[in-house]
Amino acid sequence: MIAAAAALTPTRVWWLAVRPATLAASVAPVLAGTAIAVHEGGPRLGAGLLALLVGVAMQLGVNFANDYSDHVRGADRARVGPVRAASSGVVQPDRVKWAAVAAFAVAAVAGLVLSLVTDPRLLLVGVACLLAGWLYTGGPRPYGYLGLGEVFVFLFFGLVATVGTVYVETLRVTPLAILVGLAMGCLATAILVLNNLRDMETDRAAGKRTLATRIGRGPTLGLLVVLVGLAFAVPIVAFVTGMAAVTVMLVLLDIPIAAVPVRIAFAMTAPPALVRALKRMAMAELAYALLLALGLLL
Repeated sequence: MIAAAAALTPTRVWWLAVRPATLAASVAPVLAGTAIAVHEGGPRLGAGLLALLVGVAMQLGVNFANDYSDHVRGADRARVGPVRAASSGVVQPDRVKWAAVAAFAVAAVAGLVLSLVTDPRLLLVGVACLLAGWLYTGGPRPYGYLGLGEVFVFLFFGLVATVGTVYVETLRVTPLAILVGLAMGCLATAILVLNNLRDMETDRAAGKRTLATRIGRGPTLGLLVVLVGLAFAVPIVAFVTGMAAVTVMLVLLDIPIAAVPVRIAFAMTAPPALVRALKRMAMAELAYALLLALGLLL
């Protein structure tokens, strides 16, 4: 760790703390939601941009908070994945904590503006998002340590992000928005599953009881297959309820992209391979949203 830290610069450490691959989980649902809004009557693009800012800021806040909290709890002492900022020895841990606070503050301000110009009731959703983001690995009983991280990601980076984007742009919640929110939630959760699969042994040693450490490698791989399979069942269900065939076919073109990280996870256990799988799954989620948007806008 010392040698690795010596080779790192503060800029590099902060870039790793951002976890750029995971940003797909915040961009993809907003992209998909905006495409749905255009398809179903025309969006309010200003609201869409604010939704994107909220999503990205929330993702950064969760990443920084997770980095800091894992350091404080000792979960990064035997880390096998990319270097964490707070544990790197290059960046002061308190700076990572304040970076999380700053990111959550940006999300809060953008969310407040968005709520005031659309629907004040969204303030309650915003408060729930902020609390869920901080308490994921922070607070006295972080639910990310209780095997509930997948639930958080599915709800907030899937259903809430997608349906919320559609709502702020159209002031409606539609069946298509809910279906696509389910798909985005499944793929975002698959990213977390791969992350927890990679860290399973070190998390277990540190007492971090993620879902992967609780159910083991085999069931975790089974969950990964189910999540990806459900994501690609969504366009078929949407076709039955009226989605154009060309949109369905375009989305299904993403299957080979999503299949690669699943194959890697089944074939390899080395952390570097699972890091590659995680990044490929993030690419698959973004490609899913892009192909869906293309199909809906044709």
